[in-house]
Amino acid sequence: MDEYFEREQRLIAEIKQYVSENFPLSQMSDEELEGKVEEVVQQKTSGAYVSIEQRLSIVRQVYSSIRGFGLLDTIISDDTITEVMINGHENVFIEKNGKVVKLDKQFESQRRLEDIIQRVVGLAGREVNQANPIVDTRLPDGSRVNVVLPPIALCGPTMTIRKFSKTPMTIERLIHYGSLTREIADKLELLVKAKYNIFICGGTGSGKTTFLNALSNYIPRDERVITIEDSAELQITKVDNLVSMETRNANSAGTGAITIRDLIKSSLRMRPERIVVGEVRGGEALDMLQAMNTGHLVRASYQQCFLSSHTIIRQRMNVRKLGESVCSSMRNIYRQVSLPV
Repeated sequence: MDEYFEREQRLIAEIKQYVSENFPLSQMSDEELEGKVEEVVQQKTSGAYVSIEQRLSIVRQVYSSIRGFGLLDTIISDDTITEVMINGHENVFIEKNGKVVKLDKQFESQRRLEDIIQRVVGLAGREVNQANPIVDTRLPDGSRVNVVLPPIALCGPTMTIRKFSKTPMTIERLIHYGSLTREIADKLELLVKAKYNIFICGGTGSGKTTFLNALSNYIPRDERVITIEDSAELQITKVDNLVSMETRNANSAGTGAITIRDLIKSSLRMRPERIVVGEVRGGEALDMLQAMNTGHLVRASYQQCFLSSHTIIRQRMNVRKLGESVCSSMRNIYRQVSLPV
């Protein structure tokens, strides 16, 4: 850690303490607080040369440490950063222009990082603690967040954030990038409008969600669409009659969990014309196939399902689970048929 960074962090801590002790923070609006922070920074740095950019950075960090997410705010506001990896309060990595680099900045302490994590998780109405040390959630801008706390994470509180572009992806942009040909795009449009069931598969970071967002532009505007996700990250913007649902983890007492499977069953009673399922990993695969096989996805309301899974291996695991469930169901049917009338 260089000498300048240490001086900057000491100055930020000093200004934060001064602001906290001398101003009624609970009675001040965000604009008033930011103005006071600017005044204090100007006073504290008047005796030394500090560039305008450095002064603005200090103001942002002090303000964020009081009302925002501290260092995390600075990182998230950079649109060129696509992924953030926090391995304890001292090790922060980012992905920028396709390359992973370590930042020369860190959080003030593990306690401060844990406070930020609790605020991030709380914004989405979820909770994470020693009883439930793993959680998937999202930021207000839709960025995907995964949190793992000690003792599961040995290096300290761990948070991984995947940011999404503020400009929604379209099929035309995918064609421009060379990811699709016009011929394939036209066929996909026909499949979506003809209400075919579509499965989107790929590895981690391969662009499944991005592609699904682009594909959703082909859904007619007047249809009723239900989306089901672990944490809401789909950006379907051209549909008016849209219902978005996400799962919920169990609370500290171990109750109140809502799974993908629960939401799929509930969605069938919501008069959907299309169902978009963000990710299928386990027993919900059986519910999806059963619904299709019994006519719920075709006869009743002509629904469409977009299913996304991480890898072929995971799909094979799902098929194995599916096979076990089907065999169990067949045994139950056989026993029922064999009973005397």
